[in-house]
This record gives sequence, C-alpha cells and structure tokens, in this order.
Amino acid sequence: MKQTPLLTAALLALPIIPAVAQSTAKPNVILIMCDDLGWADVGFNGNKIIQTPHLDKLAAEGIVMDRFYAAAPVSSPTRASVLTGRHPFRTGVFHANVGILRPEETTIPELLKQQGYTSGHFGKWHLGTLTDQISDANRGGKKHPELLNPPSQHGYDEAFVTESKIPTYDPMIAPFKNNNRFWDYLQSGDSTRIYGTYYWDFKGNKVTDNLAGDNSRVTMDRVLPYIDKAVKNQQPFLSTIWFHTPHLPCVAGPDHSAIYKDYSLEERNYYGCITAMDEQVGRLVNYLKAIGVYDNTLLFFCSDNGPEIGTPGTSNLLKERKRSLYEGGIRVPALAVWPQRIRPNQRTSSPGVTSDYLPTLADILNITVEQKLDGESLMPALTKNAKHRTKPIVFCSDNQAAIIDNNFKLYYKNGVYELYNLAKDEEESNNIASEQPAKLAAMQKLLHQALEDFESSFEGEEYGTQSYKRVKQSWKNVFHTN
Repeated sequence: MKQTPLLTAALLALPIIPAVAQSTAKPNVILIMCDDLGWADVGFNGNKIIQTPHLDKLAAEGIVMDRFYAAAPVSSPTRASVLTGRHPFRTGVFHANVGILRPEETTIPELLKQQGYTSGHFGKWHLGTLTDQISDANRGGKKHPELLNPPSQHGYDEAFVTESKIPTYDPMIAPFKNNNRFWDYLQSGDSTRIYGTYYWDFKGNKVTDNLAGDNSRVTMDRVLPYIDKAVKNQQPFLSTIWFHTPHLPCVAGPDHSAIYKDYSLEERNYYGCITAMDEQVGRLVNYLKAIGVYDNTLLFFCSDNGPEIGTPGTSNLLKERKRSLYEGGIRVPALAVWPQRIRPNQRTSSPGVTSDYLPTLADILNITVEQKLDGESLMPALTKNAKHRTKPIVFCSDNQAAIIDNNFKLYYKNGVYELYNLAKDEEESNNIASEQPAKLAAMQKLLHQALEDFESSFEGEEYGTQSYKRVKQSWKNVFHTN
C-alpha cells in the first residue's frame, strides 16, 4: 500500500517563531518512550546493525543513562509510573491491560498545568480504554464502560492516541491471513483486513485521516503542529510521545526494509521500523532547533520494558527479556538532553527509573507534591554527576518482585530470594544471598514494607475508594507462590 503524502508542506508553511517569543523561565518537556525496545537495540548502546543515527547524535548532545529502568517489565504499569511518579501497584495497574490510571492520581500534565503549561499526548496510551461505544483494541467497547479512561481525564489538552498495539506500518490494516507478529509491507492487490485498534482524538472521536504509511511518522505529523501552536501562544509545553515501535506486529515500509534487505523477514521489519522511528526523532529535534526552542527543552527518551520474546531485539548480555524482573526485562535504553542545563557527551551509571520523571520536573519547577512518590529527582545525576540515589527502586510483576538499592539487587520469585551485586555482576550469574545474610534480610524487609504501603494506596488510603470500587479489582499479592 502506498504511503499517504506527508504533512511536510503544511509544516514548512508554519511560521518560524523566534525563541524570545516563548518564556525561557520554564523548560519545554518532551517524554519519548518506545515500546519493547531492548537496551542494546540502539547505536548509542553499541548496536552495530540497527541504524539509529539521530538518537546517537541526540545522545551525544546530552547524557546516556546506562542503568535506567522501566518501572515494570510490561507496558501499562511502566506508563502509569511515568505519569504519576509512583509505583504502578498503587493505582492497580498490575500488568498490561489490567486496571486503569485512576483519575484521582496526580499526573505530570496536571502539575504542569498549574505552571501554565499546555500538554499533549501522542501515540500509545494503554492506561484504560478510549471508547465505550464500539469494539476497539484489547478492552474498548460497551462491555467494559468502567475502563473508559482517556488522556482528557488526566490533565492533557490534546491527544492522538490508541488504546494499545498497532502495526508499525499501515497501522489500521493487517494481512487477511495474519500471523500477528511480522509481515512485509502490504501492497496494492494484497488481501487485507481491518486490524481493529483505532486512533482517537482528544474529544473521543475516531481519527480516519492521514493514517497510512509509517506509524512513527503518522504520530509525529500530529506532534509538530501541536508544538508550533504552543510556541505561537508563548506557552511552555509538555509533549508525551509514546511510539508503538518496535512492539509486534513489526512492519517496515519499503524504504526502511530495503536497508535490511539481506536479513530475515523478522529482522528486516524489526530493524526497519526502529530506523523509521529514529528518523522521526531526528525530524522532531531539527524542528525544535529550527523554531528556536531546542536549548530550553528537556527531552527524555526510554523504552517501556525489555525486548519481546522471540524477536530480534536484544539487551546484550543482560539476563532474560520482557516480562522478567531480571535486568534484561527492565533495564532499558535511555538518554536525557537539555542544552541549557545538561552538559553533552556524558554517561551515568547512577540508577534511575521511569517513576523519577515526575519528581524531576517537580524539582526543576519547585513544585510541592502532596501524594506519596516512589521516584526521586534525576537532576543530581544529570547535572552534578551524582553516583548514587537515595530511594531504592521496587519492582513487582506477576509472581516476581525485586528491589534495587544502588549496586545491590534483590530478586524474588515463587518463595525464592536471590541477591546480586550489579557493579560486579551485571549478568546476574552469581547469587550472593548466602554470602551476605544481613544485606539480604535488610532488602527483604524493605521490599515487604513497600508492598504493604502500595496496598494501602491501592485500597484508597490517599484519595478514597471511588475508582477502586468502579474497577472492582483485588490486590495482587506477588508473594503468593504458584
């Protein structure tokens, strides 16, 4: 299928707004997240096959976070952590397609709105459904009205979103006979069907225009006009850009699959869709520079978890993949750029996590946050080369739990605890639990205390039980053995 003409001409016609027209007191904020991108799927972390020149250049203009973690090994919980600064178990987002981001939670766009920001969300949502009228994606439709939970309920002013996954090229269609994982781009005459996950706008209307071709480009076509409008209105902006790439189904268009034509079906489409996404990051950065706001824009890039099982994605030597709380499932590629504050050509090994985004912005803008936060500000690591963090990072998923306290990591599954020193053993091959019983006991205590605290929040201790009763969830106790 041929690609729909880009909006390039329209964007080039937009007026260039000088930087002085926008307030420079508060930084613009861009939160980019990929979907199932492995730690080593990018050039700035050593990949020699997948071409990511724009991300690599961006990494050189800021700081690469070598030990940055998704708050969960699957999509929805990590996304809840980004917007709230809290562990996803507090709001009942226990797993992908489970629970919702409760409206009572205080989110980044709600905090920034108080500071005069405008906020837009573009790409994947995965924190509730976007329609209660028609069948859509995994959970959307009339059967589950209690799950309706669009970005408009969380402080955003603009949105272009899907509930969950879509093909990374021609996102509205699939082959008539579909393996639901990889296929080469569809051409005229191919037998197709509707994929079944739709794009929705801020008002809850299904979007039907400009949806063909590379999905990362389809997303960015909505981001740039939104940014331009904010700059013209002299408003600082938050742009949350959650690419679907490289979540299955992986499909690369003709130009990007051709780059990897000598590779297998799975590889050429996986690699190609990542390179296509990389081009759109470059397009965004070039646009920010052209309109004069790049220097005062804080941009974060990461993935929501490790690479999917059975894909060409890689986390190098890190143990296991998506759905696992070993390093390969939760340590993700990440960088931060803010030319006015962050020096270029840096790397940090200080641990960070997606729950840190909200506390970081609160720190920068001097905002007092009333709710309990599980993250902490990244600014010491980003600007002062701080080597350690104050708060441990807690992870929970299914029958697994883990806690990272700087170099030490406690891992739990089905009644068994393991202890690792990540400074000496990134591959988690040497369980030192029997060698350090005091450290083991201390971290076990921290982990159990954290889960008790999360359960109190989940049951409404902080803001009541309206959403708790609406969604009708039960607490997920990871310490139950299977």
